[in-house]
Amino acid sequence: MIQAVKKFEPDKGFRLATYAMWWIRASIQEYILRSWSLVKMGTAAAHKMVTSHLRLVAKIAMGYRGYGLPIGEVISEGNVGLMQAVKKFEPDKGFRLATYAMWWIRASIQEYILRSWSLVKMGTTAAQKKLFFNLRKAKSQIAAFQDGDLRPEQVSYIATKLGVLDSEVISMNRRLSGPDASLNAPLRSDSESEWQDWLADDNQVSQETTVAENQEKSMRMGLLEEAMVELTDRERHILTERRLKDDPTTLEELATQYGVSRERVRQIEVRAFEKLQKSMRQGAVAKNMVEA
Repeated sequence: MIQAVKKFEPDKGFRLATYAMWWIRASIQEYILRSWSLVKMGTAAAHKMVTSHLRLVAKIAMGYRGYGLPIGEVISEGNVGLMQAVKKFEPDKGFRLATYAMWWIRASIQEYILRSWSLVKMGTTAAQKKLFFNLRKAKSQIAAFQDGDLRPEQVSYIATKLGVLDSEVISMNRRLSGPDASLNAPLRSDSESEWQDWLADDNQVSQETTVAENQEKSMRMGLLEEAMVELTDRERHILTERRLKDDPTTLEELATQYGVSRERVRQIEVRAFEKLQKSMRQGAVAKNMVEA
């Protein structure tokens, strides 16, 4: 804080409180990193591991820029997750740091977003939280980029894809309406660099990123295959037809096939999906991919 006051320049156009936050956060992170480094691997090694993965943090953080929060704050929270990953990383487990850190970075950012958004805006039910983090992605998959309310067929598609009610999709879409945070904000008040400068060129994907993404995809597929074994034949078939196909089978078709009502098929689908999620979560914990 004292450093911030000493270096503060009012003519830069920033408030002291805003400028001081950067210094306070940087000091805290440096202290945490220094403490962990002395115990784990030495200051130089730990610092190198963190700084070499800052672009990964920025890339992941940009995926959460639509929540109306300062992108610098989101990246800072991602850095906290990265430091947690460095602290807990065990190379002998067979994972690369980049792959392992992705889980910690995302978890830290999501926790920050959940703390920052009001319960009125985000909602408290499982369905609302699922929509909060997945609605934008679902909209982009069907090119629903227009402002305002979604069309009925778009609402129906998203509700089915995420296993929620149409009314919940409509409500969350309205809650989340708002401008994206700017990527042109400066890194610091005394810097000409912008946050977007930390984004890697999509046309020049590094080998590290490619390998990490492939490893993560492979691990997820492995968890999915293991979890599917835990389902009954009927649950597995309905879930596959409804959630894992590019052209999902309708409730009516499955209801006719099994001789039950549409609602019964929907209940089986939801139950199977919940069992799948629980099994995959337990598998991830067992493999030290996420924290229990």
